[in-house]
Amino acid sequence: MAKIFRVSARTALSSVVEPIARALLRAGITPNTVTVAGTIGVLVGAIGFAARGQLLVALVIIVVFALTDFLDGTMARMKGGSTRFGAFLDSSMDRVADAGIFGSVAYYLAGQDDRWGMVAALLCLAVGQIVSYVKARAEGLGMTCNVGIAERPERLLSVGVGGLLTIIGLEWALPAALWILAALSVVTVGQRIAHVYKQAQTQTPA
Repeated sequence: MAKIFRVSARTALSSVVEPIARALLRAGITPNTVTVAGTIGVLVGAIGFAARGQLLVALVIIVVFALTDFLDGTMARMKGGSTRFGAFLDSSMDRVADAGIFGSVAYYLAGQDDRWGMVAALLCLAVGQIVSYVKARAEGLGMTCNVGIAERPERLLSVGVGGLLTIIGLEWALPAALWILAALSVVTVGQRIAHVYKQAQTQTPA
């Protein structure tokens, strides 16, 4: 269901993103530049605002710059496809952005004396990186690993919804969202390891 929603979102955004992508390419801006700029924008929103408790401003900035994930990919396709370095850079910048978001949320919750919420944020940060690593390692070994209940879009959506509910007065919402996300991320690691294990069992040893 989550992947169906993701595909639908990409389709809906394409009519807006494509004209912007064409304009940027005509201006000589590369997809890699957009990738880095988007990451910097997310870090500004997270470290500059979320860490200080300005959650609404942070949420707006992060959502706007997170959309560059659609933009740089669209630009790459218009240029004939992503390069190997472009794919590497995009994945690396995603990890940097995730660290900024969850690290800032942990800092904010620590400042609110919500130690358990802080622990949940740090768990989301650590396990989320493992989720991504397992996929990258599997693909590096020539296997697929595009499975799991809590992939990156779901992780960002979860913390975003939790932050939004906190803004409107439900102070428990962000820690609750983080604990749920931490649990789902652990499940996702297990799903990915099991998926790779099944593939490995069918391969003939060298």
